[in-house]
Amino acid sequence: MIIGTTENFGYMSGLTKDFFDRTYEGLQNKMAGLPIFYYIRAGLDGNGCKVGIDKILTGLKWRQVLPPLILKGKWDNDFIVRLEEKSLTFVNGIEMGIY
Repeated sequence: MIIGTTENFGYMSGLTKDFFDRTYEGLQNKMAGLPIFYYIRAGLDGNGCKVGIDKILTGLKWRQVLPPLILKGKWDNDFIVRLEEKSLTFVNGIEMGIY
């Protein structure tokens, strides 16, 4: 699974939080070990958002196979290139059975 979120007021977006709120209990212990990669489009440093998501993923027992990609500051077209590279690494790792 790939999750993307913006950083809003130092935390994940409301829609991302809503997704976890609605699905957490139903997914807990049912999808343990699910490989995951996530990215944050951060206006600040992305740290509060990262901490929140990491705690949720720990509770779900999902497996982060790549460190989160935090895209900080003003928009840069390089963000797309960096996200494509990480996403392809993630997908190729799954296809090759690495994750």
